[in-house]
Amino acid sequence: MTKIYTRVGDHGLTKQVSGQMVAKTDLQIVALGEIDELQSYLGVVVTSLQPNQGDLGNELCDVQRKLYVLEADISVKRHQEMAAADTTWLEQRVDAFMAATPDLKEFILPGGSPAGAHLQYARTVARRAERSAVALNTVQPLDPAILTYLNRLSDYLFAMARYVNHRDGYVEIPSNKEKAERQAARAARRQAKSEL
Repeated sequence: MTKIYTRVGDHGLTKQVSGQMVAKTDLQIVALGEIDELQSYLGVVVTSLQPNQGDLGNELCDVQRKLYVLEADISVKRHQEMAAADTTWLEQRVDAFMAATPDLKEFILPGGSPAGAHLQYARTVARRAERSAVALNTVQPLDPAILTYLNRLSDYLFAMARYVNHRDGYVEIPSNKEKAERQAARAARRQAKSEL
């Protein structure tokens, strides 16, 4: 049986790929941990998608795989597998999602369908991972492709959340309460007219 515990980290230290022991609060360890959290949370998102959204699940699995590559690039500094094309793909998908949803005219509350809400939360986890990578970059220069990818990934998750909610028939709720109340009143009037 393979043991998954080593007891090496029992006193606040962990071993880097290089074999060097560092504190678990080391900037590289923190960045890798937050990227790992994002990668894991994307698995939660995939399980929350509707059966007819398998195409999006496949995309998110590809993003999870790309995050492994990104982690390797951070851990093994000579790895350098991230490329500008990875960010370009995210941008193309953001553009496609935004083109398929109503124009965004104001700030909206995160939420909607379960998948949409999970995607909005994943977006915030991506932002945190990005901030950790930026902090790491001050002491361990990272390939610019890593920082660009993490920055665009949160945009991608936001756009996908909007797309999923729109596809599932959820109406976005404006962050401004008065606007939200006016929107709800208009929707109720439309519903009443359609029932006549």
